Amino acid sequence: MAFRRFGKSLLYGLPLGITFLDCVGYVARVDGTSMQPALNPVAEERDYVFLLRWGIHNSVVERGDIISLISPKDPGQKIIKRVVGMQGDVVSTLGYKHEIVRVPDGHCWVEGDHTGYSLDSNTFGPVALGLMSARAVAIVWPPERWRILKNELPRRRRPVQVAKANYYN
Repeated sequence: MAFRRFGKSLLYGLPLGITFLDCVGYVARVDGTSMQPALNPVAEERDYVFLLRWGIHNSVVERGDIISLISPKDPGQKIIKRVVGMQGDVVSTLGYKHEIVRVPDGHCWVEGDHTGYSLDSNTFGPVALGLMSARAVAIVWPPERWRILKNELPRRRRPVQVAKANYYN
């Protein structure tokens, strides 16, 4: 009887759990110092964030959002960065091969908050929007760091020129 109830719960619960993780979101550990001070402000401690997949490709990403994406350099690795520019924006770069870059259609410009300690668009250029996998919405661990992540873009990193018609913001 108990086995039958367990089997039935598993039969219903497993697809619901997989659907939630695949469509809504999941919790992930943030490694590295590239997003300091917003994430992992103390190098020895790790933040865990809730990554929201819901609507990631349907106009919910804006400049200043922290996103998870597949690394353009290593497709087996996921990275977490802040969106600095959207398609059509003109951004000033920090060590990229051109000082000023217009972000091509279908792309965004991402950077780590810890300038100089981040492999980001200043290294690999504009990133295809299709590589975005989720938007970080909250720090969920450790408990003393619980908070909703604000959409903040430092004044010095704002685009030189914002595109008039943006599909994703």
